[in-house]
Amino acid sequence: MNELSGRLSEIVERLENLSALDAASRVIEPVAQRLTKRDDVKRVLSGTPIGHRLHPLLTDLPIGCWTAASLVDACAWSSGRHAARRLVAFGILTSLPTAATGISDWNDTYGGTRRLGVVHAAANGTALAFQIASWRARRRGHHLRGALLGLAGLGAMTAGGYLGGHLVYVKRAGVNAEVPALTDDAWHTVCRVDELVDGEPIGATVDGVRLALVRHRGFVYALAAVCSHAGGPLDRGMVRGETLVCPWHGSAFFLPDGAVERGPATTPVPVYETRVRGDLVEVRARTHELVVAHALV
Repeated sequence: MNELSGRLSEIVERLENLSALDAASRVIEPVAQRLTKRDDVKRVLSGTPIGHRLHPLLTDLPIGCWTAASLVDACAWSSGRHAARRLVAFGILTSLPTAATGISDWNDTYGGTRRLGVVHAAANGTALAFQIASWRARRRGHHLRGALLGLAGLGAMTAGGYLGGHLVYVKRAGVNAEVPALTDDAWHTVCRVDELVDGEPIGATVDGVRLALVRHRGFVYALAAVCSHAGGPLDRGMVRGETLVCPWHGSAFFLPDGAVERGPATTPVPVYETRVRGDLVEVRARTHELVVAHALV
């Protein structure tokens, strides 16, 4: 590790352990909870409809616009003034949905990751404030002042980007968990019928793969017991409507097909075919698109 990376790592580690940031978290948390209260809103902010985390996708818009504005300042100081101002304005507008998705993702973190998220948001908020001031200066004809404020905003944005990269690549915030799955077409015994209580998931392990079994309204469902968001134990979750809800961050998966009904998960979990033979429940890997849950009659 070279001297620069060592110093940066030391700073980040101090931020992770800075308990004073918890006060800011307590201020942001009610806002985040109100923002993500509705399942359909949480799905969109998480990126569930596109099967990909939405926040990193949106960050390219303000970053690109504000960087381009400074490049226009450097390459076309006189002729590019109107274009630079419009780029700054578009970056400001796109920063709003970007911030909303970031708050949604932050609400699913804890501990040191949560504290780093607060600093990441503060750096990006500072960048936004500089860019708003830059746009106002440009609009009033103070182009030099606007350009300098824009450069200051880029500096704050760079700090926020560094922390954002650390959150993803080191802390793995927002990175999908690996979900082990059965791949053979054999039937495997997982439990007895009388072990299943309606609406209460139980866990079972087959060849090292953990499964969540649910008896619900006369049917038996089997899903992977590892949440695709952060690896939460779905076999310890709760049944809500037609979904199985992760106990860690509230991701909800449809019992019949494992599709995501509520984020922060963005990808479905594997589901399995079930059958009952005598007093035993058996499962196997899905062999066709339509999964038929076994009916208990």
